[in-house]
Amino acid sequence: MTSPNRTVLIVDDVPENLAYLHDALDESGYQVYVANSGEMALQVAHLMQPHVILMDAMMPGLDGFATCKRIKAAAEIQHIPVIFMTGLTEVEHVTMAFDAGGVDYVTKPVRPAEVLARLKTHVQNATKMHQATSALDAFGQATIAILPANKRLVWQTPLAKQYLEQYFAEWVAKEANSAVQTLPPMIYQWLESCVQQFSSGQTMQTLNVNQGNARLSLTVANTSEEQWVIVLREYSDEAQIESLGKVFQLTKRESEVLYWTIKGKTNKDVGEILGASPRTINKHLEHVFQKLGVETRTAAASLVASKIKF
Repeated sequence: MTSPNRTVLIVDDVPENLAYLHDALDESGYQVYVANSGEMALQVAHLMQPHVILMDAMMPGLDGFATCKRIKAAAEIQHIPVIFMTGLTEVEHVTMAFDAGGVDYVTKPVRPAEVLARLKTHVQNATKMHQATSALDAFGQATIAILPANKRLVWQTPLAKQYLEQYFAEWVAKEANSAVQTLPPMIYQWLESCVQQFSSGQTMQTLNVNQGNARLSLTVANTSEEQWVIVLREYSDEAQIESLGKVFQLTKRESEVLYWTIKGKTNKDVGEILGASPRTINKHLEHVFQKLGVETRTAAASLVASKIKF
């Protein structure tokens, strides 16, 4: 038996198929929701937020492929894994399933034992990933997840979305009405290189995107067969000053003084940058040292380097 709070949405336009799968999954401890069309599936997914979706590929009206694309384009439900059910075994249809954003597929007639095994794996993975995503959201991390097989964007934290809009504004405007979540060409090409490097056991390179005096850095932080997690970091004077304030509980002015001090600036230099006297800068620096529990500039720089990557 599985945990009673595990939920699955079955999408199929054939009532007999719905009843057959519903009974098998219900007996195994799943809470089951059903939908007989793509349109209804979207409504139920938004309302009930199931852990996983079993999607019939071929349905009248909005078919399974199109429905899956809409799910993956909706921020509220894009994290839900979609497993396709299809009688189609041609390579092109399998490819269509993965291109639409599906994570797996089973062929009809479905075998309950196989479906349950697939569900168990994907529910566990999705639960862990969703918990991690929620934690990243809570801590304001800029992170995205992609499917390595097709480089499709699976989910993104609010800060990551902000960075993509900021650094790839032209692409974002162009893709605004797209039903499928894609990535900017530069990131897509970089990911292709990363996949090749990963497959051959090489170190995956970091992607840097420059914009004025700021720089966006993308690094592969976690890899699995299903999803890769990419961390986005912005490097700029303002962003780094803000990071200092958050990490060490400093005021804006204290963060600015500390930032320029560890950059090797003298009190006079910092005063000129911030429009203050060297004496005022020294007072701020004394307060900073007290908060950091250090006595020298070198010790302060060492502490910052251990906490924040500039």
